[in-house]
Amino acid sequence: MTGAGARMAPHVPVLVDEVVAALAVQDGDIVVDGTFGAGGYTRALLEAGASRVIGFDRDPDAIAAGQSLVSDHRLTLVEERFSQMDRVLAERGVGSVDAIALDIGISSMQIDQAERGFSFQADGPLDMRMEKSGLTAAEYLNAAEEAEIARVLRDYGEEPRARAIARAIVAARPVERTAELAAIVRRAAGFRPGQKADPATRTFQAIRIHLNAELDELEFGLEAAERALKPGGRLAVVTFHSLEDRIVKRFLRERSGANPGGSRHRPVITEPDAPTFARVAKPVSPSEAELARNPRARSARLRSATRTAAPARKERLQ
Repeated sequence: MTGAGARMAPHVPVLVDEVVAALAVQDGDIVVDGTFGAGGYTRALLEAGASRVIGFDRDPDAIAAGQSLVSDHRLTLVEERFSQMDRVLAERGVGSVDAIALDIGISSMQIDQAERGFSFQADGPLDMRMEKSGLTAAEYLNAAEEAEIARVLRDYGEEPRARAIARAIVAARPVERTAELAAIVRRAAGFRPGQKADPATRTFQAIRIHLNAELDELEFGLEAAERALKPGGRLAVVTFHSLEDRIVKRFLRERSGANPGGSRHRPVITEPDAPTFARVAKPVSPSEAELARNPRARSARLRSATRTAAPARKERLQ
């Protein structure tokens, strides 16, 4: 089977109790679930007393599957990138919100549907498009220059053998299936059965991040959250690998005024902006009990902070 029901594992939201606690949801709160997915966070937020949850997802399949939850009048679903949340909220008459949750990366449903092409656990077409539009992974790999593919593997997959793998992909073109790509990567990386880590994981991650502009989306999404949160509003972000976590950590450090000040070698040229976030919490990782229930949570990390009353920084063009 390769349909949507094939190999489908139950979706288990990661660090859900910790996210709800970080957001300190109270009765009457308006909350944004910026990465709706299967609705795990949304359910928990509604149960915690949110008066309204506005769920965003760029994947039309997630929005379609979530319609069964919309019978709860407190839930609104929006098929849109979370980086657009402040614009969409304003269009819907929502000036600001009390809390925002973001669960970055790929969802279990996307991984488990072979026809979406996100994973090599089951063979499927090389697709990887979250929005189901635009360039597929196959189209990209079969047209891109070798140096460009190597750059993507290095920058987004932190792949030490990026050049060798890119060379092998170009030599094997056309590449159309997930199993094909995984086999090419394993040969190029010298993978042997029984090794702990499959090198294809890094290549699939890199291509997916590149095609969907995920790191740009995260950076713009954090800025959109800054604009959408009211003073005292809470932000909670769950990431799954170091590239994402680094972006969130840097954003909160900069926005909370925690960056080092100037020195006689690098004096401060301009007056620093007022901090837009405070009470930045220490990162939280899954407990051993959660890892036992959900091994996919092993690399998850939660960072959270509280919005101050300072004006949001100037919006950058996307």
